Amino acid sequence: MRYRENRYTVARSAMSGFTLVELLVVIAIIGLLIGLLLPAVQAAREAARRSQNQNNLKQIGIAILNHETALKVLPAGYQSVPGSNDTFAMTLDASPGWAWGALILPYLEQVQLSNQFDFRQPAWHTVNAQLAKVRLPMFLNPGAPNFDGDTIVRNASGTELAQLARSHYVANVGNDEPWGHQPPLPDWRKVANGPFYRNSRVALAEVTDGLTNTVFIGEHTTISDKTWVAVVPGSVSCPIDPQRHPFTQCDAAATYVLAHTGPSIAEPNTIHPPSFPTCHVCQMYSPWSAGGGHVLLGDGSVRHIATSINLDTWAALNTIAGGEVVSYD
Repeated sequence: MRYRENRYTVARSAMSGFTLVELLVVIAIIGLLIGLLLPAVQAAREAARRSQNQNNLKQIGIAILNHETALKVLPAGYQSVPGSNDTFAMTLDASPGWAWGALILPYLEQVQLSNQFDFRQPAWHTVNAQLAKVRLPMFLNPGAPNFDGDTIVRNASGTELAQLARSHYVANVGNDEPWGHQPPLPDWRKVANGPFYRNSRVALAEVTDGLTNTVFIGEHTTISDKTWVAVVPGSVSCPIDPQRHPFTQCDAAATYVLAHTGPSIAEPNTIHPPSFPTCHVCQMYSPWSAGGGHVLLGDGSVRHIATSINLDTWAALNTIAGGEVVSYD
């Protein structure tokens, strides 16, 4: 009787196992399911990153408009006091250098951080150096490949001048690039036809093209590192990978926080829409697979602009008082 029970137990155990063929079939089915689900998961993640990016721009937009409400002008692209001891002769940039991102901190619910900065000193001064490296989520594009670490600010010789917190958003200076003029321009008002430039004080009433038709802020990732903090005199903004975009080269310090569309004095017949393949460090570039990028308009809305946009339309969207009739279609 005991012999029969053991034989039955052995037979039942053998019948309950998997054969090698069955195991391979199960593995193949699991692999197929993963292959089918993975693109959907990746698409969902990218959609979430895009949504966060749009929310960041909306937060920035609200802060900019609140700044204008409180002080009656938009924040300066960046601040530079003429005649300062550290004035850089080639561009006339000077301290304190504070950029538009730092100037809207109180309106981004960052009053405590803003109060800790000594705005009487340059942003890179020892009293501000550690605070200037604080990473703020609203300035970081979650889809950007250059997401981690600080922005290392260097001069043309490669000497490190400062470490500043990273940003993936730049302010619109307009069509031309005022930093590209030689001899350098002390006052950019006659050249910059956008809402933000060095020492700018633009009121919303000056945006006569309409706030819905004027780009304020745009994405810039992948090509070079930017910052929300300041412009350091004598520094240069260089491409992350010069081999990736052979037409991209280092540009003036202002391009750490500002961008232009073209045409410019250096390229009178060229307009670069968002994410154009040969985009420079001084233009808008997005990390997304679909061509184009997100921009913040003057009314606080966020819109995706395709790389295929009509070039004249794109140039018109970046001026505040060009008098153009704009059609997004």
